[in-house]
Amino acid sequence: MHAIRIHSYGNPDVMQWEELPVPTPGLGQVLVRVEAASVNFLDVQKRRGELVGQAFYRRGRTGEPDLPATLGSQGVGVVVELGPEVRNIKVGDRVVFAGDSYATHALAPGSWLIPVPDGIGIEQAAAGMNQGFLAYAFTHFAYPVKQGDWCLIQAAAGGIGLLLCQMVKMRGGRLLGVTSSREKAQFVRDAGADEVIISKEIDIAKEARRITEGRGVNVVYDGVGKDTFEASLNSMAPGGYLVIYGQSSGYVPPFDLMTLQEKGSLFLTRTNGSPYFKEYPRYVEQLVGWVKEGKLSIRIDRTYPLANAAQAHAAFERRQVSGRVLLLP
Repeated sequence: MHAIRIHSYGNPDVMQWEELPVPTPGLGQVLVRVEAASVNFLDVQKRRGELVGQAFYRRGRTGEPDLPATLGSQGVGVVVELGPEVRNIKVGDRVVFAGDSYATHALAPGSWLIPVPDGIGIEQAAAGMNQGFLAYAFTHFAYPVKQGDWCLIQAAAGGIGLLLCQMVKMRGGRLLGVTSSREKAQFVRDAGADEVIISKEIDIAKEARRITEGRGVNVVYDGVGKDTFEASLNSMAPGGYLVIYGQSSGYVPPFDLMTLQEKGSLFLTRTNGSPYFKEYPRYVEQLVGWVKEGKLSIRIDRTYPLANAAQAHAAFERRQVSGRVLLLP
C-alpha cells in the first residue's frame, strides 16, 4: 500500500509518498480499500502541527504526538477484510470512514463506519455525505431555519458553504452568501443565494444590514472563525444566533460575554454536529432523494491523484477552490 505521510510539520512540501505494509485489522476493526479521500481544513492543521496536544493525536510518554503520521481525516472506500467480532459490516460494503484517509488502504473501527446508500456515487459520498450532514444538522437543529428567516453564510463558496446555502433554501430561508471574490460569487448564486456579498469589496455587516433594511439577519453560519467573528456579530438582528463550526482563519479569542447583550441579546454556539448524530439515518434517507430529484448538488471543484496531495493542499490554502477537493488513490 501507499500513503501520504509527514515526518515533520510545515508547508505542503513536508508531505511524502511512501510505501508501507498493508495492515491487518484487529479486534473490532476493518480494512478499507480507499476509493476517495476528501481534503479538509483539519488535514491542513494536522500537517502544520496546529493540533499538537489536542485529542486528535495519540500521545506518547514524551507528551509529543506520534510522527511520522499519515494524513487525512475522512474517506470513502470498500471493505476488503474484517477483524474479529465485526458483525455490522461485510466485505464488499461501500463505507464512509473517519481516520488516516490519505492512503490506498486504511484501518477503521467497524462500529464507526457509515454505509454509502445506493444512488450515491463514491465521489459524491466522499465530497458530500459528512459535509452534507453538518449542513443538515446546523440548519435543522443547531438553528432550525424558519420560512422567511434571513441567513448569512460566511465562506459560502466552500464545500460546506454551498451545502449550507442549499439547505437554507430548502427550508424557506432568505440567504446572504459571503465569498471572497467575484469568480466564486456565481457558484453561491447557483446554490440559491438571494444576495452575494464580496468580502474584499464591501463591509459585510453594513451590507447585511442594508439588505435586511437595518434589522440584521436571524442566523449566521460561520466556519471561518477569528477573521469574521466581529462582522458576524455585527450582522445579526436582536436575539439572533451565531453558529460557529470552524476556524479556517484561526480560533476566536476570548471575549466579554456582555458583548452578546450589548449587540442585541445574541445567542452563540460552537458545534461540530456531533450532538445531532442520532439524526444521521434520517438525513441519509433524505439525501438520496434530494440528489436524485436535483434538490441538492454536491460540487466537486477538482480531484487529484493521491500522490499529488501536496498540490491539493497548496490550492486549498490559497483559497483557489469552490466546493470540495478530493484525492483519488
